[in-house]
Amino acid sequence: MLKIGCCGYPVNTRKYQETFNVVELNITFYRYPKSQTVRKWRETSPICFEFTVKAHQDITHKYKMNLELTRESLNAVKEICNILDAKVLLFQTPAAFKPDRIGEAAKFFEHADRDDLIFVWEPRGPLWQKPEVRQKLKTTLEKLDVSHVTDPFLSMPVYTGKVAYFRLHGHGERMYYYQYSNSELRNLHDKIKLLETDDKQVYVFFNNITMFEDAQRFSSFVDSGVFPKPEICSKEALEKILRKIRYPTTKNELISRIGWKLIEIENQKQIKMANLFRHLERNKYDNPIDIINELGL
Repeated sequence: MLKIGCCGYPVNTRKYQETFNVVELNITFYRYPKSQTVRKWRETSPICFEFTVKAHQDITHKYKMNLELTRESLNAVKEICNILDAKVLLFQTPAAFKPDRIGEAAKFFEHADRDDLIFVWEPRGPLWQKPEVRQKLKTTLEKLDVSHVTDPFLSMPVYTGKVAYFRLHGHGERMYYYQYSNSELRNLHDKIKLLETDDKQVYVFFNNITMFEDAQRFSSFVDSGVFPKPEICSKEALEKILRKIRYPTTKNELISRIGWKLIEIENQKQIKMANLFRHLERNKYDNPIDIINELGL
């Protein structure tokens, strides 16, 4: 079963829950919400709506997966999972948590009381991509039955148990500032569909700046085989986007702020807006019409 959603709520809760049936709860990474607050989240959500929970940074960043030091934090997060009826608990370690600490993570996962939760782990940083590290990680996670969380555009997981869990952060020049094209989303489906089996649940969570729209488009493609019709590169569509920019602005500022956005041109071809802005020649622009006129729209 394939479940699609976002890391956190990018829109108001009601709109989100009318669109998706699962969310990765991120607020638990930063603070411990009160039990009555968590209970309200569960009671005001649809019965079939699912939460996955991200473990507090005390566990992964402050105490670095030390079993004794994290005991209180882990119990607090597990209580949140219990109230929400959450089945999956995500641990995301920073790039500073390098492969030479895999033994510490293994000890944590081996001895931590899971209370029937499914533990999944996202180790971050380029060192985890080395072949010899991935092999060691595979052996460790298989033994412990902890699913490997990855961004599938960077690497596929070395091990998935009952759950395959993906987090998509974008892969532009600035992390999160990215919008996935139709061809990338089609490629994403090709990458993960082999993991879809009767006994495995596959979670796909978008965590980029256009996460809500990208998750909607991907869900539509999975359900129907076609993508929703996007905005066409017209004067009206471009002006709508440009009116959200603060003026005066420059070519470089436009590329930095919204160059990552996609817009469709002829024959359903999508391009990054940065490719349009690179044709601009003036040093400063005082309003959207100046930009549109220079682009010849």
